[in-house]
Amino acid sequence: MSARNYWLDLFTWTTWKEFLDAGGRVSGFRESRWKAVQKIRPGDYLLCYLTGISRFIGLLEVASPPFKDDSPIWKDEGFPSRVKVKSLVSLSPQTAIPVYALRDRLSFFQDMKSPIAWTGHFRGSPAKWKVADSQVVVEALIEASKNPVSRPVDPAKLARRPKALKAKIGPVTVPDSEETPAKRTEIEQVPTEHTEIQWLLLKLGSDMGFDVWVARNDRGRQVKGNRFASLPKLKSELPLQFDEATNRTIELIDVLWLTGNAIVAAFEVESTTSIYSGLLRMSDLITMQPNLNIPLYLVAPDDRRDKVISEVNRPTFSRLSPPMSAMCRFISFTSLRDRLKQAEPFIRYLKADFLEELSESCEIEET
Repeated sequence: MSARNYWLDLFTWTTWKEFLDAGGRVSGFRESRWKAVQKIRPGDYLLCYLTGISRFIGLLEVASPPFKDDSPIWKDEGFPSRVKVKSLVSLSPQTAIPVYALRDRLSFFQDMKSPIAWTGHFRGSPAKWKVADSQVVVEALIEASKNPVSRPVDPAKLARRPKALKAKIGPVTVPDSEETPAKRTEIEQVPTEHTEIQWLLLKLGSDMGFDVWVARNDRGRQVKGNRFASLPKLKSELPLQFDEATNRTIELIDVLWLTGNAIVAAFEVESTTSIYSGLLRMSDLITMQPNLNIPLYLVAPDDRRDKVISEVNRPTFSRLSPPMSAMCRFISFTSLRDRLKQAEPFIRYLKADFLEELSESCEIEET
């Protein structure tokens, strides 16, 4: 008998519920994945991963050879490349296992060239995984089924993502047109909220021990009497050694965290109806410095989440090398505010990688 293989099986919360509602006996993949699906054999394990919240939610054993079938299971897509399965572990979103809880034991978290390089292992399914990494996940899933640990789940992250469209350059989105002026009643509050979020990010970075930078044209701002310029770790000059165009682009990014000459994180706050200014700045930066490994974060209101993810995956940004969706992550205003309240007693002990748990991938996974 041949050795068991392990395959990543991506789900959204919507497709996972539909899978369970249909009896949990058939897992499916896109037509374009048929060649990979044909390599799956009875007895193989499917590691079920819930996108959006980045958690492993189930373990399935393959119970049939691959087959084609269009019988309705999922509402929005057919996923006709299928295998019959037997459920070995099925968790709830709350008891599902965050990938970050396993990062010290998973090989792709080691020696990363970029803090978000690990996301490349979760861009499509089925994807064959290393045996050692797979066994770590299997053991964790079995343990979680016996001794569940409940962790809060952000409902927004659990929500379905914008639908990916097929293109020659890969999956992309084509966002709806911008809101009409009648829908822009919040504009009067935007500058205040934008400035507040900038302040929170600046103070957080400073309290964590990083040098911080605010966009050169925003240095004179203040929030409730707190002047940006009063932060002791605020830099007056950037110690960067890029070409003039790159330097001028970086100087206009809303917030930077730095240690020595290195940028630890870059944040663009997008609270306006059009979210293009920060996206275009990030796009310019990726275009001019394609080998620049700076973690980029788009910070926006909760109700702008889908809009941000859709815009990041436009064809024009998907053609970048690397694609913008692979470089940028999303942080909602509410997640930022809530996490700061929770972490206040121990902020100075935080490391920059806590942003990965706070944030959400902007990639549109091929579920």
